Amino acid sequence: MQHFRAQNVVSPLILLSLQPSKQSPLISPAEENMTVTEDFSRVENTYQMEAEVCIIFSDFGKMQNVCNLLTEKLGTSVTISPPHFYHTPEAIDTLRRQVCVTAVGNTRRKAQEVCRLFGQALGKPLLIKEEETKEWGGHIDSHLSHSADSQTLQERIQNATAYASCRVFAVFEIKGKENRRSKML
Repeated sequence: MQHFRAQNVVSPLILLSLQPSKQSPLISPAEENMTVTEDFSRVENTYQMEAEVCIIFSDFGKMQNVCNLLTEKLGTSVTISPPHFYHTPEAIDTLRRQVCVTAVGNTRRKAQEVCRLFGQALGKPLLIKEEETKEWGGHIDSHLSHSADSQTLQERIQNATAYASCRVFAVFEIKGKENRRSKML
C-alpha cells in the first residue's frame, strides 16, 4: 500500500517543481505536451524511484527556463537529456504559407518602387502565381551523420532549422498619376 501512495505523490511533486509560483506558472500540462513515466524498484532495504518527464515545447526559451528551474530545484538528482528538435507537418505548412505571403508582399513593394521611378502608380493585382517553393534544412537529430552527442547545442539548432523560399510571378495594373488624382477628386 505504501508503494501506491508514493507513486501518487511523485507526479504532483514534479508538476510543483515546474511552477515557480501560482501567479506565473512556468508550464501547465494543458499548455504543453507532457508525459511522466515513473519507475519504482527495490534496492536492498530501500525503494528507488525514477521519473522521466518528456515535454514537447514550441518555445525554445521556455524549454531553457524549465531545464534551468529543474536543475536549480532538484540539483544533482536530475539529469536533463539534450533536446530533440523536429518540425510538425503543421509548422512546415505554416512556414510555406508565410514565405509565399512574404514573397508576394516583396513583389508588390518592388513593383511600387518601379512605378514611382516612372511617375506611375501601382494598381490592383491582375495575376499572382506561385512558381516555385524550395525547402531545406530541418534535419531530425537521428538522421544526422554526426552523433547528436558530439554536436554543440548551437550546431544542433542550426541543423534542425528549416528554411524555405518561394518565387512568385505577379502582374499588376499600372495607373498614370493623372488617373489616380482624378479618381481621388
